[in-house]
Amino acid sequence: MLDYGSGNLRSAERAIARHGADVTVTSDFDAALEADGLVVPGVGAFEACMAGLRKIKGERIIGRRLAGGRPVLGICVGMQILFAKGVEHGVTTEGCHEWPGTVERLDAPILPHMGWNTVDAPPGSQLFAGLGADARFYFVHSYGVRTWELEPDPTGNIKPPLVTWAEHGDRFVAAVENGPLFATQFHPEKSGDAGAQLLENWLATV
Repeated sequence: MLDYGSGNLRSAERAIARHGADVTVTSDFDAALEADGLVVPGVGAFEACMAGLRKIKGERIIGRRLAGGRPVLGICVGMQILFAKGVEHGVTTEGCHEWPGTVERLDAPILPHMGWNTVDAPPGSQLFAGLGADARFYFVHSYGVRTWELEPDPTGNIKPPLVTWAEHGDRFVAAVENGPLFATQFHPEKSGDAGAQLLENWLATV
């Protein structure tokens, strides 16, 4: 589990350890690079999370792991920073550019979006395998990715990401599955049995 000064590390650590995984919380470049699977948590502001990530060269860790096909799971702001940029209070911050898209304030009558919500997962999802459409997950956020703009691969050789959506005011990206890169806007470690099943599904890919 990557420690870059952001995120409720302990609750996520305990949730994953319950499934028998040997969890190490670290900011060490080599340890994070060589781990079987890497969890990137995150809470708070996009800009602050990116500053902390860059301080430990976390964006390079993520990029190198993905280049080698090694699993990464981003959670909450740990998912948001994987996109191209975030815009908060008029400030634009560059993200990790693993996916195109902008993290922006949700268009909703009540913010933050806090509480339990269902999601619309696509067919073939690994993260949501075994979970019904009525499964609920715990969200707490005011920002998200509201549009998904991926250009199709003209060769047909690159499999497009699987995108899961949720609604609060309007639609936003709730989860993404893209080869070895997985991410959730919600907190699986706080999502009861459904979150436990999702974490178990992710660990099966490690």
